Amino acid sequence: MPQKARAAIVDKSEAEFRIADVEIDEPGPHEVRVKLVATGLCHTDLAVRDGVLPANFPVVLGHEGAGVVEAAGAHVHDLKEGDRVVLSYGSCGDCRPCMEGDPAYCDHFTDLNFLNKRLGSDKPVLGGEVNGAFFQQSSFATFAIAHERNVVKVPDEAPLKLLGPLGCGIQTGAGAVLNTLAPRAGTSIAVSGVGSVGLSAVMAAKLAGCHPIIAIDMQEERLKLASELGATHTINAGDGEVPEMVRKIAPEGVDAVIECSGAKPAAAIA
Repeated sequence: MPQKARAAIVDKSEAEFRIADVEIDEPGPHEVRVKLVATGLCHTDLAVRDGVLPANFPVVLGHEGAGVVEAAGAHVHDLKEGDRVVLSYGSCGDCRPCMEGDPAYCDHFTDLNFLNKRLGSDKPVLGGEVNGAFFQQSSFATFAIAHERNVVKVPDEAPLKLLGPLGCGIQTGAGAVLNTLAPRAGTSIAVSGVGSVGLSAVMAAKLAGCHPIIAIDMQEERLKLASELGATHTINAGDGEVPEMVRKIAPEGVDAVIECSGAKPAAAIA
């Protein structure tokens, strides 16, 4: 029997979220049904709602879900009812990038994450005309169907209410530093924009032994938090020319810049 759930639905581009009842299909052979405890709100969700990124409307968004497995498909072996989990993005597992260990560059990334294609099934996740399977989860709901590929089990004592952003924002910022940049100790780095992604980059830079770690933003509260989380220096971008302020800290410039603000002027400087 399908599971009834409450969900936040976006009916068309630029529409407001509306809360309504939906029916969620049973998990397929390689899927789990998760009772959501919390989900993060990512800028990507808002960009899709506003028509900046692709989508099939009406749709249930949400891609930073955390919760508890309620049911598992017949061929799911590493997850079981009662497991506490974090949900992330979808990938096919069969294309060259996936086989080489780069699922974020999956050949089918757009279909599986933005266009509601359910991995391993042609059936819709949600009953009626509302689209699900956004990032293989659609976590703006009380329940979600996720493929075992994008479900990560976490320890029982892990605070699920805080862990949703691990599925996107935290791994994006930290991964940019630890996996893409892969800095040696002593590498100088500037992080432009210290929201959740940028703060994750700051923490990863500290973990990697970078120095100096320069946090750049226009909000003093964010800069204060960045200092607490590992930034050695902070710059308020509203106080002057950012390149000049960076060179006062690192006269020869920095070895790397992680741009997390999404602002065109900041990207041009980076």
